Amino acid sequence: MFIDKVRIHVKGGDGGAGCMSFRREAHVPKGGPDGGDGGHGGNVVLSADSSISSLIDYRFKHHFKAKRGTHGKGSRMHGAKGDDLVLRVPVGTVVREYFEETGETGEIIADLVRDGQTITVARGGMGGRGNTHFVTSTRRAPAFAELGEPAEEHWVELEMKLMADAALVGMPSAGKSSLIARISAARPKIADYPFTTLVPNLGVAMTDDYSFVVADVPGLIEGAHEGRGLGHEFLRHIERTALIVHIVDLTGDWEGRDPLDDYEVITRELALYAQELAVRPRIIVANKIDVPGTEEACERLAERVSADSIAAAGGNEFADSPIDPKLYRISALTGEGIEQLKAAIATKVHALREAARIEQESKQEFDQVWEHAQEARDKKFEVVQLERGVFRVVGPRVERMVVQTDWENEEAIAFLQHRLKRFGVESALEAAGAKDGDEIRIVGRAFTFESANTSRDEFQELDL
Repeated sequence: MFIDKVRIHVKGGDGGAGCMSFRREAHVPKGGPDGGDGGHGGNVVLSADSSISSLIDYRFKHHFKAKRGTHGKGSRMHGAKGDDLVLRVPVGTVVREYFEETGETGEIIADLVRDGQTITVARGGMGGRGNTHFVTSTRRAPAFAELGEPAEEHWVELEMKLMADAALVGMPSAGKSSLIARISAARPKIADYPFTTLVPNLGVAMTDDYSFVVADVPGLIEGAHEGRGLGHEFLRHIERTALIVHIVDLTGDWEGRDPLDDYEVITRELALYAQELAVRPRIIVANKIDVPGTEEACERLAERVSADSIAAAGGNEFADSPIDPKLYRISALTGEGIEQLKAAIATKVHALREAARIEQESKQEFDQVWEHAQEARDKKFEVVQLERGVFRVVGPRVERMVVQTDWENEEAIAFLQHRLKRFGVESALEAAGAKDGDEIRIVGRAFTFESANTSRDEFQELDL
């Protein structure tokens, strides 16, 4: 089954807790703290794999979680890192943020276009630090350690777009499947009724000089961009192709349509679906020239293609145009004109590949942008006054600090106050109007606000 869009929930592994421990050895009084750190949680990683052709593995299973880190132990023994969970996806998968509450998608996280390319979509939590990290000149035996950091978790949308060099588009029964069977080893279902092709087919075509991947997209009809017919489900696969090969049935099929009308319908639908498709490099192919009585329609179509090519070049017939001015006349049934068409597609694809390679080298990777965006969001927090004398602090990193705190341990709570102060929360609360004695709430915990003027920071010398 061909599945090209799914939504999954990913969660990294939680970090292991740090250990609160002291060295115990004969004849060594007051051995000092020796608690080890907790292990970091595993990440959830998406990896592009050229051997996978669909997202069917994620059709029924939607929740994925990496292994958590193990807890630290005494004698400075650190916990083991949790194993990463690697989810394999097809090459050509676009990854987006998905917000389940609103049903909306966010920004693109990654575009996995190369075999082996990876992106971390849910980072594991950091392991908690053992009590060896909290020694100060006045606190020689800290009796607390950090709990493990909770991992990131969220929904993402995976959308597969075929990685084809050229896409065959046209009305139903235009001969797209017959053509791909002619020029490649692909063997799609071929029959004399509309919508024989229900899913895209891929084939590899070869010439003496080049090879290219071609996709046979299910037939389009008028209104496809609005959801009519089958083709609208697969128009997304055309977005990634470098070249559009527009197949026109010269016979008008059994309905007796005017081939020129068919040409205009598909041209219009592509532009309405995505404006950039209107200027995508394009070759126009007249199919079924073996059928008697198609000569007049073929000449009319050739004149229209030539006129459209000049118009697309700004009215200058000598300028480069995204539309090839030549109409390629073929018969997918007899093979007439196939080799000339295949050579033309291969030459154009090769030139477009070179241009795309140069452009790609100047772009920043999506995953780098995603990492920077994640880091920026992580540092943000907001102070909200709920009522007089009551404030709430909201923010990913601030909330993780609170969750990592052992609330049964007074020293751990004092260290949390130190961390919040260093992170700028105390200053933000004062700017929002908080005064000594006010109630501060963070992720279900409430404590009393004490400004720097009235509270002593016992951990000030620590760079933590």
